[in-house]
Amino acid sequence: MTNRYCTQFLLRIFALLPLMAVVSCSHTRFATGGQWYKLDGAAVSRSISFENPTGAKGAGGKAASHLGVGRKGMPSKSIAPGEQTVLCDIEGSGTIRHIWITGAFKNKTTALRSMVVRAYWDDQEHPSIECPLGDFMGNAHATVNAYQSAVHSTGTNAALNIWIPMPFSKHAKLTLTNEGKQGIVVYYQIDYTIGEKHPADFGRLHTCFRRQNPTVLKQDFELLPRRKGKGRYLGAVLGIRTFESTWWGEGEIKMYIDGDQEFPTICGTGSEDYVCLSYGMQQTPFLYHGCSFNQNGFISMYRWHIPDPVYWNEECRITIQQIGWSKDMPNRLYERQDDWCCTTFWYEPIPSQPLPAFPDLNARLADLPAK
Repeated sequence: MTNRYCTQFLLRIFALLPLMAVVSCSHTRFATGGQWYKLDGAAVSRSISFENPTGAKGAGGKAASHLGVGRKGMPSKSIAPGEQTVLCDIEGSGTIRHIWITGAFKNKTTALRSMVVRAYWDDQEHPSIECPLGDFMGNAHATVNAYQSAVHSTGTNAALNIWIPMPFSKHAKLTLTNEGKQGIVVYYQIDYTIGEKHPADFGRLHTCFRRQNPTVLKQDFELLPRRKGKGRYLGAVLGIRTFESTWWGEGEIKMYIDGDQEFPTICGTGSEDYVCLSYGMQQTPFLYHGCSFNQNGFISMYRWHIPDPVYWNEECRITIQQIGWSKDMPNRLYERQDDWCCTTFWYEPIPSQPLPAFPDLNARLADLPAK
């Protein structure tokens, strides 16, 4: 390389450094809650699993196997039909940093929709999170497909991870309920910190699951039914089961913020455009956007508003249209119906209003991909 070209190359690299730093710092702050090298004496690290169900200091690995005490005595548990298991019940101020879960549900299509995660923050009676396990962990249609994003990572053998910070001020309780007809063996680990102080009016993670099978003709599907007060929309995992062979994804995202009525403040250009793809759907998972599954008419896609936050101060409602495109239609675009589901994530303070109605087991299990 000549000196002139070497100089031009270096100048281009230096010009990109500020942008690279912004992206890197944004992801680091979201993933870790601070700088990696900072030694925060106020925060204390803890972890909960079946080997240490309380997360207490020095209390892990007390169960015995045939190898003896502390030798893999309680790595997993079978959750019976109808049983609710408390995954964590934490007192004091803290932040859940990561959840890993796996079990005997890799090839059991119904398990990931039958098992329901619920979270209760700071003694609020109704849950702030209510969602099927598979969808909460980033996999729509109860279908496991290996991929990674800023929020989720999934292994081929149904190793499910979520990395969203979940702060609380005095109490955190997460449960897992088996609403199915078969017992399911589960392994899990919740990694969290305690002792840190949060601002007075900070947001707690809220998650809801919605499904319309089919959607209503000419009626936009709601990702986020109207929420009152202030908050931040974090993003969504969307699942679509198409009814027709023609292109389904011309519908636009609509974000109605702080008093918007007929028309929204934020308006997209198409369904695949909302997840930052184009000209159809490609199975391409990226950090903040993409499609993790696109096979046989089943699509799972996602969008995370981490470096590009969506805030509101008074209220917010988010919808997406169902509009198709066909060369056989007189004007190409047409209204259509498909099977849509979504898992929507956002932060808002508590007390917060109850979540929208949760679909029953039959509605959640209907028309899943064949195994």
